[in-house]
Amino acid sequence: MLKKIRNNIPNGITCLNVLCGTIAILISAHPHLSFGLTSWQWGALFIVLAAVADFFDGFAARMLHASSPLGADLDSLSDQVSFGVAPAVLLAFNLWGNVALWLAFAPAIIPVATTVRLAKFNNDTRQTTGFLGMPVPANAVFWIGYVAGLKQGAYWLANPWVIVPALLFVSWLMVSEMPMLSLKFKTWGFKDNLARYLLILGSAVILICFQFQGMLWVIVFYIIMSLLFARHRSN
Repeated sequence: MLKKIRNNIPNGITCLNVLCGTIAILISAHPHLSFGLTSWQWGALFIVLAAVADFFDGFAARMLHASSPLGADLDSLSDQVSFGVAPAVLLAFNLWGNVALWLAFAPAIIPVATTVRLAKFNNDTRQTTGFLGMPVPANAVFWIGYVAGLKQGAYWLANPWVIVPALLFVSWLMVSEMPMLSLKFKTWGFKDNLARYLLILGSAVILICFQFQGMLWVIVFYIIMSLLFARHRSN
């Protein structure tokens, strides 16, 4: 019995991931609600909580030696909800009324790209220490920052010539073969993890300076760092 409970701890954490993602969708679909924070802030917060659960379910599975095919499937299904559908709904409802109707439906491409990304990841044995293509939590973080920018007065982000290329580029990144950094540490040595430490430090500075909107620029920084260190490794 204890072994069964131990083996299902990671799956329980994964269920918290999809629970948070579902709450984010429900809140984001009611943009006029306000309970201390605005609707979009609550939606963003629950997506972030889903990302925290997504990190800790893998961490728990490794620590408890409780990885399983069921856990892998649960993880992908949860990620599709929390980092595919939830950011798409968050973006769509915060574009609604501010852009042409067709453009408010354009975020529907996000869950499509995340589905393809997750299916590729599940069948790719090359992505143990790094990623090929942008991981889906990074996609969600980008769109949280994008919505924050819209809400904080960066009206250029509502321009179709910005939204459409951003949607296409981020979606392409997820399904591409571009090498991307992973925050999985095998050791804590500085030399072996220089890129990871620089990414964490730079991201912290960006978030302190720009708060929610900084999430967009954190992902831009992440892409740049991945390109730089991928080139460095190839040399």
